[in-house]
Amino acid sequence: MKNLFLCVLVLIISGNLFSQTVEQVKSDNLNYYWGEGSGTTLEKANNEALSMLISQISTSVESYFEILKQESGSQYKEKVYSVVRTYSSSTLKNTERILINDEPNATVFRYVKRSELFKIFAERREKIIDFAENAGIAADKLQIADALKYYYWAFMLLKSHPDCNSIKFTNGELMAVWLPAQLNLLFAGITVTLGELTADEGFATQTLNITHKGLPIANYDYSYWDGKNYSNTISAKDGLGFVEFSETKPAVKDVKLKTEYMFENEASTDKELFDVMQKLDPVPFPKSYFVAKPKNLKQIADILQSPENKLVDDKTIPSEAKSNSAFTQVTDPTSYMKAVNQLKDAIRKANYESAKPLFTDNGFEIFTKLVKYGKARILADKELLFLQQGDEVFCRAIPMSFNFANNKQFVEELVLNFDVDKKISNLSFALGDKAISDITAKTIWPEKVKAQLINFMEDYKTAYALKRLDYIERIFSDDALIIVGSLLKIKLGDMNQYKDNKILKYNHYTKQEYLKRLKYAFNSKEYINLQFEDNEIRKSGKSPETYGIQIRQSFYSSNYSDGGYLFLLIDFVNPDLPVIHVRTWQPEKNADGSIYGLNDFN
Repeated sequence: MKNLFLCVLVLIISGNLFSQTVEQVKSDNLNYYWGEGSGTTLEKANNEALSMLISQISTSVESYFEILKQESGSQYKEKVYSVVRTYSSSTLKNTERILINDEPNATVFRYVKRSELFKIFAERREKIIDFAENAGIAADKLQIADALKYYYWAFMLLKSHPDCNSIKFTNGELMAVWLPAQLNLLFAGITVTLGELTADEGFATQTLNITHKGLPIANYDYSYWDGKNYSNTISAKDGLGFVEFSETKPAVKDVKLKTEYMFENEASTDKELFDVMQKLDPVPFPKSYFVAKPKNLKQIADILQSPENKLVDDKTIPSEAKSNSAFTQVTDPTSYMKAVNQLKDAIRKANYESAKPLFTDNGFEIFTKLVKYGKARILADKELLFLQQGDEVFCRAIPMSFNFANNKQFVEELVLNFDVDKKISNLSFALGDKAISDITAKTIWPEKVKAQLINFMEDYKTAYALKRLDYIERIFSDDALIIVGSLLKIKLGDMNQYKDNKILKYNHYTKQEYLKRLKYAFNSKEYINLQFEDNEIRKSGKSPETYGIQIRQSFYSSNYSDGGYLFLLIDFVNPDLPVIHVRTWQPEKNADGSIYGLNDFN
């Protein structure tokens, strides 16, 4: 009886202390925002409490949203409430919560100190700055699609911040003015001209030559007006894009283009960003529209091939090869060119089986996967390069387009490998000009090593695009060390020891665990497209045939995209089948600007 009495007394005392805490918060409106909700479930009660809390916060900060006030007019208060609510999916859930009653008559109380309010918005401010910095880095590398995307995303998040008119970039510029100016500067630097027109059965394709301030762009997304509507989004690469017409002899004088800069599909991978973009009206940029006009083709070629404009020129490879036995230019490529033309004809007519005699068994298997990668089409003919290394001949590079059901098209260049019997034994997507340039610029490496590295990276990129688990399984050693990093945000606080309130979490996987995750990813995505740049290659001091590659990787897929830094430790003892001993991926560089590299595993 005595114990029962004590338990009841404790419950009474704790209940009184508990109710006093809630009442104290409610009565102290000068120092607290609060909300209370009820429902049959805790989730419903919690959401109702959050809604009330958000209403109080939005009323308090609504006067700061000058951009929204100008855009929304009489709907201003509703728009502010909607925008402040976008914080509920992340930061606001870190506000204090008190459970007053449990289910089925749940009551939840949420509150936050007014003095802590600035911390609620601090995380979004950091994301705005991060996006803008990423945009500047991309612009410097002529990755115009990425630069536009990050500038626009930064601008949309800025509009959702109560300090939108006072936040400055690291250069001291007010971002509310500076961000749209950067977008317009990028638009102003883009020039698009019409290239060669080729006719196929029932349609015609015309190439586009796309530059930014006279230099071929690394990437650029756009759609074009076909007379009735805008096309699917197309991703141009290394200055090459295309348009298609539903007739074989179109009377083309010019083509209207619409530059993609919102990237709403990619934004869906960031719940906070996607929520903001759904709540706010999109911002139109009239300068994002272009008219591509015909231009003298010789003049275009001269511009793109001039030394100061060409990031990398495949034609320089034979001259380098003359002093090294690793490469020789095929002096009479007639038989190889005949096979290439037959292959092009099979692709254009979608009669893939007719091309089977051109391939080895393994080559035709890869070819079958490639034409299933997307609706494959050959773009306009270009001068091809035939290079010999040992018993193999490489054909570089056939421009192609790949069309996917989710309104996405890519431009890729196809590399063919011919074996000693002049059969196509392998196909791969070429690295971008910048990535090749980074490798070929390593003058201290023998040409043979450069060729092996380029071949390997192109096969690696293509294996992920074509979802070749069999190949990926072969190139990873059974005891491979596989590390994948993910970025975590942590709650703000005065004692926070982590820079920018972010920490990197690293997960270690065995080969089989990694392949299992990869198989799931392959099955859940219509397509995967990898782009590489910024290579840093070092030779191991312990093994003369082992190299470490640090590379910037952009990953695009139908339901997810990201960018980060890839490190591969590769053994080239068997050049025909290199082996990966270490693979690491991290979304950001370390605090000191480094990433995983050879020194960490050598």
